[in-house]
Amino acid sequence: MAFNPGKFLREVRTESAKIVWPTRKETLMTGLMVVIMTSLLAIFFFGIDAVLSTTVKFLLSFLS
Repeated sequence: MAFNPGKFLREVRTESAKIVWPTRKETLMTGLMVVIMTSLLAIFFFGIDAVLSTTVKFLLSFLS
């Protein structure tokens, strides 16, 4: 099967024309949602870590 660079470039151009880019508003809203969800997860995991850390310290205090 022979490789035809001209045909390949035409196909790339055709497929590139089908790309739908998000609007500025969509991009900003998506970015805001990522920041919010990341912050919520960070708070959640901080809380879980604090609870587990306190529990482990409490349990280890019985060994001393």
